[in-house]
Amino acid sequence: MISVTSVQLSAWLAAFLFPFVRILALIASAPVLGHNQVPARVKVGLAMMLTLIIAPTLDIATDIDPSSAIGLFVLMQQILAGLAMGFVMRLIFTAVEMAGDISGMQMGLGFASFYDPLNASYTPVIAQFLGIIASLAFLSMNGHLYMLSALAESFHVFPISSSVPSASAMNILLAWGGSIFAYALQLSLPLIAALMLTNLALGILTRSAPQLNIFAIGFPITLAVGFATLLLTLPYLAPLMENFTQAGQETMLRFAQQLGKH
Repeated sequence: MISVTSVQLSAWLAAFLFPFVRILALIASAPVLGHNQVPARVKVGLAMMLTLIIAPTLDIATDIDPSSAIGLFVLMQQILAGLAMGFVMRLIFTAVEMAGDISGMQMGLGFASFYDPLNASYTPVIAQFLGIIASLAFLSMNGHLYMLSALAESFHVFPISSSVPSASAMNILLAWGGSIFAYALQLSLPLIAALMLTNLALGILTRSAPQLNIFAIGFPITLAVGFATLLLTLPYLAPLMENFTQAGQETMLRFAQQLGKH
């Protein structure tokens, strides 16, 4: 007859529950995988499958009872770690959409917006277009696999334990959040420069020929130059997404490693 003690049952539950919570939190906050259009059952099923693969390779303390106060503390820190690492990758797409927002405003398409179910708000059409292209590029270069690889590595640099994580890890998140503006400016700078030259040329044309209706010809010219510049810059989006994904993966690992420092 097989008998299972409460201590063994608690140890088995802890070995599965703690990694599962971190993985599920990352999937919920990560780009593409955490999209609202992805069913919750798929997210939970993927998290369970990854947990069954990763959990046997981890060394989790058996004296942590998930139903105790210490177990609740460990559970909360795993949730926060997973959410923060998924947030790191989500900021990459925020930078791309911000670049599209800036570009759309410069082109005069600030009024053209669609409802974005991911952010539950209205997003400019150029930002949504670049976000879709970035998602496709992210999947084509296996960015989701690199993200899950960094997640698996985070269990070794920040192991599951009852120790208090280092608060200095938040500085890494703050620095990464500040880089959104730099990345967005890099993506939108060619279009901003082209439209600035276009507006300068239209200004000179208005001064030399005042009888021209600048409002009638300026808007279509600005749109044409904007779309042409966007078409020329799209091939360079994939290499930039690859660099952003690699930088996001390194930031995830640095964040997890900093959490484990005492």
